Amino acid sequence: MSTPRHDLIQVFRDRLLEVIERTGKSRAAFASAIALDRSTLSQLLSPENERLPRTETVVAIAREAGVTVDWLLGLTQSKEAGTQLVDSQVEIEGGAGDPVDERLSRWHREAIGAKIRYVPATIPDLLKTEATIDYEYRQHDRRMRVVQRERAEARLEYSRRPETDMEVCCSAQMLESFARGEFIWRGMPVADRRAQMEQMAQLLDELYPTFRWFLYDGLQRFSIPFTVYGPKRAVIYAGGIYLVLNATEHIRMMARQFDDLVRAATVQPPDVIALVQSLLRRTK
Repeated sequence: MSTPRHDLIQVFRDRLLEVIERTGKSRAAFASAIALDRSTLSQLLSPENERLPRTETVVAIAREAGVTVDWLLGLTQSKEAGTQLVDSQVEIEGGAGDPVDERLSRWHREAIGAKIRYVPATIPDLLKTEATIDYEYRQHDRRMRVVQRERAEARLEYSRRPETDMEVCCSAQMLESFARGEFIWRGMPVADRRAQMEQMAQLLDELYPTFRWFLYDGLQRFSIPFTVYGPKRAVIYAGGIYLVLNATEHIRMMARQFDDLVRAATVQPPDVIALVQSLLRRTK
């Protein structure tokens, strides 16, 4: 079965073949034009290859072929150069979700003292109980569950630092789905969901105002999971890979995207506790 990373590599391989053919150059001539060894180009085009090239190589291919990096990587259907050409300040990193991955902890440490803006894939990790983590990762081995618990605890301790400034934004429907035992939480015991909401309410009260959770209407807005680590970087979570943005303009763009979600929020941080408590009373 293919993985998101495998699909990404396949799209890149197909589009690389397409641009080489369109230039009318031989593979050797194309490799020379982008300062790449012919053997390296052959490896990139091999069906057995399971690695994306270095960022500089992707950028060089895009420039030589007159297409965008986004199109080469399958992130857009528009291949026209000049429509948001991503430069070498973008890194594509695999291994997202690996139990030994320390990047998230390092990125948080490096952002101490700066505002972190966070759009989670589900409910914020640092608010989760062990029971919730174990349920969400029940298809994984014990090692993964232990690591996820440790990460949640580390995020919570990070948020308790007096210098922390963290904003979280996601849809109100995500929280409501959890309370009702829907979506990925279908089948999660009611007692565990109630304990989770009780912990949520307690931590939201404890951590405010250094931790602020905004909820928007998922019928009106949509966002993929991403985090802006102050002025240092923005990271987009795309399944098994991270898109790490290091250019100042890209980081600012993601910060503006987050701020737009906050402006559209229908539930402000002081009111999230009341919503959680209301959902708790209805969860039986």
